[in-house]
Amino acid sequence: MSRLLTVFAAVAVFATGCSSEVSGIYDLPLPGGADLGDHPYRVTVEFADVLDLVPQSAVKVNDVVVGRVESITLGGDDRWTPQVVVAVNGDVALPADAVASLRQSSLLGEKFVELAEPHREDAAPPARELADGAVITADRTNRHTEVEEVFGALSLLLNGGGIGQLQTINRELSSALTGNEPEIKAFLSNVDELVTNLDSHRGDITAALDGLNQLSTTLAGRNDQITGVLTDLTPGLQALSDQRSALVTMLQSLDTLSDVAVDTIEKSKADMVADLQALAPILNRLAEAGQSLPQALEILPTFPFTDPILDATKGDYINIFLEISPDVNFPTPLPPLPLPAGGS
Repeated sequence: MSRLLTVFAAVAVFATGCSSEVSGIYDLPLPGGADLGDHPYRVTVEFADVLDLVPQSAVKVNDVVVGRVESITLGGDDRWTPQVVVAVNGDVALPADAVASLRQSSLLGEKFVELAEPHREDAAPPARELADGAVITADRTNRHTEVEEVFGALSLLLNGGGIGQLQTINRELSSALTGNEPEIKAFLSNVDELVTNLDSHRGDITAALDGLNQLSTTLAGRNDQITGVLTDLTPGLQALSDQRSALVTMLQSLDTLSDVAVDTIEKSKADMVADLQALAPILNRLAEAGQSLPQALEILPTFPFTDPILDATKGDYINIFLEISPDVNFPTPLPPLPLPAGGS
């Protein structure tokens, strides 16, 4: 037994002395490790938390071991981001936007890094492949839930958590429902009617949403005009703000004028009512006159001769029209008018 230990120690010392690149026990080659091939490439994977991942851990693609973890360091912009350098077999082709996750081989198994293609909406493959020296950033990595976290959540649930409150919830729910069956049935009927009405108007609701979408699109297309309106509105608001005192004074004056008008109407109310009551008989007589008043007013332009007189005196002097024109042969000057006898 001691001879076997001596042989192993000699081999280890020999391996250490022959290789200047060995810096720790994790750098020693292990039997049964991943086959990296002749031309492996290395990728740096950034994790938010590497948990208990160690170097020489497996790297898998579709549950097939294709590489191993070579080193785990701190880096990134904050110098506190775990960076895992993995070596992958050169025959394994992965897209340039590949994702990485930290998984566990079994319930109590070891951790390993899984590389995979991201979920895509279209089936078109990426134009580039994951190359040597590439970096998978932290936004493309995640980790699975730890067994300790599951047990911790279960412990919280069992010890004063939700299960301890189920009996109280059940009891309070039973108390609320007992004796209120008609109200609850009516409530459920109203809910059913509401859902039915909403379902029957889903076309209108969809049209309203489409209209709102078109309105939003129109407003977005007129962003410059809206900005201009709001910008030009600022001087007007500033002018109103500067004239605030004058506006307040005007409103106060209007309030005073309103008080004076109300007081005047209150004081003259009795006289106004009396005047209206005195005017009522006159208005009643005018209303009783009816069409007689307009017919009586027709006489005024022809007074004292009314329209019926024209028919009664037809052919008399009232219908005579004279046209007088001077005669060019009439002697001038005009002879004197004859004077009546005994005149001077």
